[in-house]
Amino acid sequence: MKLLVFLSLLFSSLFPSAFPHKISRPTYVRIGSIFSLGTINGRVSKIAMNAAVEDVNSDPTFLGGTKISLSIYDSNYNGFLGIIGGLQYMETKTVAIIGPQVSGMAHILSHLANQLHVPMLSFTALDPGLQSLQYPFFIQTAPNDLFQMIAVADMISYFGYREVVVVCPDDEQSRGSIIALGEKLAERRCKISYKALLSPESLATSEEIMDVLVQVALMESRVIIVHAFATVGLRVFDIAHRLGMMDKGYVWIATAWLSTVLDSTPVSAEKADSIQGVITFKPHIEDSARKREFLSRWNKLSNGSIGLNPYGLYAYDTVWTIANAIKKFMDSGGVISFSNDSSLNGLGGALNLGSLSRFDGGKELLATILKTNTTGLTGQIAFNPDKSVVRPSFDILNVIGKGYKQIGYWTNYSGLSVVGPEILYTRAPNRSSSNQRLYDVVWPGRTTVKPRGWEFPRNGRPLRIGIPDRVSYKAFVSKNEKTNDINGFCIDVFLAAKNLLPYAVPHEFILFGDKQKNPSYTELVSMINSDVFDAAVGDIAIVTNRTKIVDFTQPYTESGLVVVAPVKKLNSSPWAFMRPFTLSMWAVTSVFFLIVGFVIWILEHRINDEFRGPPKKQFITILWFGFSTMFFAHRENTVSPLGRMVLLIWLFVVLIITSSYTASLTSILTVQQLAPSIRGIESMITSNERIGFQVGSFSESYLTEELNIAQSRLIPLGSPEEYADAFNEGRVAAIVDERPYVDLFLSKYCMYQVVGREFTKGGWGFAFPRDSPLAMDMSTAILTLSENGDLQKIHDKWLNTRACSLPNSLDSEQLQLKSFWGLFLISGIACLLALLLYFCSIFHKFKRYFSEQQITNISSSSSKRSSSSRSVRIQKFLSFVDRKEDESMNKTMSRSRQEFVASSSVTERNGAGVYPDHDEGQNGN
Repeated sequence: MKLLVFLSLLFSSLFPSAFPHKISRPTYVRIGSIFSLGTINGRVSKIAMNAAVEDVNSDPTFLGGTKISLSIYDSNYNGFLGIIGGLQYMETKTVAIIGPQVSGMAHILSHLANQLHVPMLSFTALDPGLQSLQYPFFIQTAPNDLFQMIAVADMISYFGYREVVVVCPDDEQSRGSIIALGEKLAERRCKISYKALLSPESLATSEEIMDVLVQVALMESRVIIVHAFATVGLRVFDIAHRLGMMDKGYVWIATAWLSTVLDSTPVSAEKADSIQGVITFKPHIEDSARKREFLSRWNKLSNGSIGLNPYGLYAYDTVWTIANAIKKFMDSGGVISFSNDSSLNGLGGALNLGSLSRFDGGKELLATILKTNTTGLTGQIAFNPDKSVVRPSFDILNVIGKGYKQIGYWTNYSGLSVVGPEILYTRAPNRSSSNQRLYDVVWPGRTTVKPRGWEFPRNGRPLRIGIPDRVSYKAFVSKNEKTNDINGFCIDVFLAAKNLLPYAVPHEFILFGDKQKNPSYTELVSMINSDVFDAAVGDIAIVTNRTKIVDFTQPYTESGLVVVAPVKKLNSSPWAFMRPFTLSMWAVTSVFFLIVGFVIWILEHRINDEFRGPPKKQFITILWFGFSTMFFAHRENTVSPLGRMVLLIWLFVVLIITSSYTASLTSILTVQQLAPSIRGIESMITSNERIGFQVGSFSESYLTEELNIAQSRLIPLGSPEEYADAFNEGRVAAIVDERPYVDLFLSKYCMYQVVGREFTKGGWGFAFPRDSPLAMDMSTAILTLSENGDLQKIHDKWLNTRACSLPNSLDSEQLQLKSFWGLFLISGIACLLALLLYFCSIFHKFKRYFSEQQITNISSSSSKRSSSSRSVRIQKFLSFVDRKEDESMNKTMSRSRQEFVASSSVTERNGAGVYPDHDEGQNGN
């Protein structure tokens, strides 16, 4: 087949008149490339691109006899020379350019490509900005840095870090990538706290790098990202190692440049020591037979001069991408032709810009390239509508020794995973936090313990801590005018928590307020956001609007809003005697009086004449006996052991109940009873009464904004003395304040009390800037103080003041049934047990009595046998139970004697040969 095509091409060239409609194809199609051949990627790319051109040209039928001519221009680390190389390619009828290697040149040359319609493809100029619509002829054939920065941000978030420091050159190669990183970190509530910028490209000196790293060492964050060229990046790590910045506590992350170095160049022992524990990225390349075959060829292609890295594979695939596009372009009738751009005629003077040629088929070739969907050494080669490559993914590597181990993968599809992208893309996408996973990391300092990621800045200024300068309730926070020390409950909690931190926190307290009134706590908190203070410590309530601008620690004490109101004397009531017991207590007690009376009647009825008589008398006896036990005035004696047991237990219960009742009733009738005039926040909302609040507290905003209480009803107050004066003068009907303040107020003023429920729940905490790691560490320390009891000790030291107690209050509890249910239970069990024993005894006696009666019936009649029916037995049982025990016994004994005499008489007569029935029959005759 190949021979036929070759002969056809040869014949058409020798005899063109035989094919008048055949479009001639050029012998060569020129492709240019711009690289710095002294760099790792430049050297690897040159070898890979030449190998690709050789493979394309080895098959003359692939392009129908046309061959690719690749020209490689060495920009030699110089942006200007790179631009000159691009202009030269525009003059020599080049259909496509591979490169340039860096984004700075790409931004400039892309404007030429737009004008002259020459597609530019690069796998190393990966600035996300080059993907914009501004550069339609520029195509990135490797995942651009946007995806790598998303991977970095995902990993920062995965490890729980909030701030990072970036070390990078100040050039267009890095600038756009770092902007993208900042945006992706912000989406995850993280940020770049400091950018350590170096001179562009390879101009950064060791002295400059050292100065920059010294500044980095003074920063709070210990998470450092290095995004640079290989030559600069390796010097950064070498100097950081000498400064002791590669030890425990640091987190170093390098972008894909480091994996390129490790793949392509030998690593010395000294260099390996300087990069131990670094995490780096590497474009993921799917394993395939073609990839393995190319790897086997690499040593021969490179003569062992350099190792292959992923960008060499991208270089190879980029050449083939252009070749496939040219093939489709020409197969569809496209013509490789160029024309002068009339808009450039006469421009440039000696520069001769008019000699630049426009590729007439440039737009069609660009469209063909973007429609590529094939498989190369790097896997699937295809582009999304925004020109980005499909399925971008990275390997995540951890540098150990002279190499690295893989700790996971990143895909734009599912984030961080230990499962390969080839498997992930067969599953549903899942970027949930629970699905993110990496293998264990060996961090700098050869430790597997995850670094905290930040340290308090060394040689930095002390922490500026704002302290409210209170004029009241100084037990919480105040300044000692004699010693100028700041002390109080809140200060002691802060200092105790700070002392538990594993690092020093130099600080200075700065009072905030005018010494005339309590300061606004919302304003104090907002000054952290405006960088006036680095933190705020005091009795600061954690409320919603404050959490929007700062981070709070774990609450160190509870605090909620309550209503305080004065109390007034209650009017006497003719039914005061009913007040000691609740309704349920009255009901259960009354029922038990009846139950005990009834149980005693059952137990005493058969043996005690005082519990016998007509039904009416017995009913009255039950009622009288039951209720008279309340006063121990029952006149009936109990003679049965079971009855005495039940009565003894019940009298014990009655003794306790009556004693409790007497004590409670005495208190009600003899002690002054007080009650508040306000019932709680609900009654305040519906009324028009004036409400007092503490100046500086959030209670004012809560009452107006959340409860819609008119501002005109609110009266600002500053101290406990003002509270009392406002009540006494009738200026307020109630005061709304936080619970800790109220507790101190009530310890001094007894004629006021909390009414209603605590209608907000919250606490006090220390305020820090958003995402401050110190806030998290302080929270852990506060929890430790709470668990070991130190927090309670500090509370007792400052706030353990015993409140003066009111004689009684409206909310004092009545005697509840739950306080006596144990006694009722004991009495009930005694009654049930007594009844059980009693009826067992009765059944036993009745059974014996009933059996004797049956024997009598049988003896009295030999021909007639009868058995009692159930109803008869029940009637006899009830009659037996109701019968007095002595009488029953006498009747039984009498009947037994009569039956015995009758039986003896019958026996004597039978012995004489006389039969009663027979005689009677004869007599009747």
